[in-house]
Amino acid sequence: MIAPAALAHLADRLRSGRGIASKRDIASAVERLGISGDRAVRVGDDCAAIADGDGFLLLAIEGFMNEFVAGDPWFAGWCGVMVNVSDVAAMGGRPLAVVDAVWSAGEDAADPVLAGLRAASQAFAVPVVGGHTNVRADRGQLSVAILGRARRLLTSFDARPGDRLVAAIDLRGRYREPFSNWEAATDAPAARLRGDLDLLPAIAESGLARAAKDISQGGILGTAMMLAECSCVGAAIEVAAVPKPPDVALDRWLQTFPSFGYLLAVSPANLSQVLARFGARGIAAADIGAVTADRRVTIAAGGATETVWDFSRETLLGCAPEPVPA
Repeated sequence: MIAPAALAHLADRLRSGRGIASKRDIASAVERLGISGDRAVRVGDDCAAIADGDGFLLLAIEGFMNEFVAGDPWFAGWCGVMVNVSDVAAMGGRPLAVVDAVWSAGEDAADPVLAGLRAASQAFAVPVVGGHTNVRADRGQLSVAILGRARRLLTSFDARPGDRLVAAIDLRGRYREPFSNWEAATDAPAARLRGDLDLLPAIAESGLARAAKDISQGGILGTAMMLAECSCVGAAIEVAAVPKPPDVALDRWLQTFPSFGYLLAVSPANLSQVLARFGARGIAAADIGAVTADRRVTIAAGGATETVWDFSRETLLGCAPEPVPA
């Protein structure tokens, strides 16, 4: 049981966390570039979805914090592929290929990054088809881009009031200390990894959901906030319902970046089918709350409710289809 005072403290910690702060930085770039969620290629999704024939090309890129590349270079290389294929899956797509940009202070420093990239490329069966390399830099830096394809999209813009919010997370892992990365992939069978990722396009193609988002550096709450903003809705989350390893503190878990983690907005009629699909593959999935119409993201426990973000007062990404007053 969480006391009301503890819930208020949790809301404050989530609101001011580093992951959410990094997402707020996006708003400045969106404004300077003059882009938003009401364009033909909407901005704010996990990938840019470009109409192509009877489907969509999916284009995304991930850059990595310098301290992460320096502190765990092999895993940074692995993540270069893993987080990109997760973004493609979150859009209901399947990956085609990646390209990378690797900078390092010498060839030896680049070796573990490239080894991690290669290992993940093989595990996820996604080829590295090119990129850019500079081994004469003063530090290690990494960015990886991906191309994918979807027949039917899951988006950040199609959650509707009345939908149930589903969290699906692979709990068969551990923290990759000292970062809040929940790692459940590097020792998993490659066939299982690929089959788990295929759940998302299968759900999209079956019409069981229209809205989803990859749980990213903002954690579960930050991801729910981004989904709510882009869909011009709110979210009411019961924190006790969130799938969680038993020995992890709730405040850390809600800000964690899992190697396999998604939020989906699902109509009540499809809820049991979606939960069953994840459960059949050993992935923890639960109904953690409701999509609401009031433009607020709240957390609740023990009868108490706290507002984490109110989009009627402040934007986060700045990617809503209709401008929201600051």
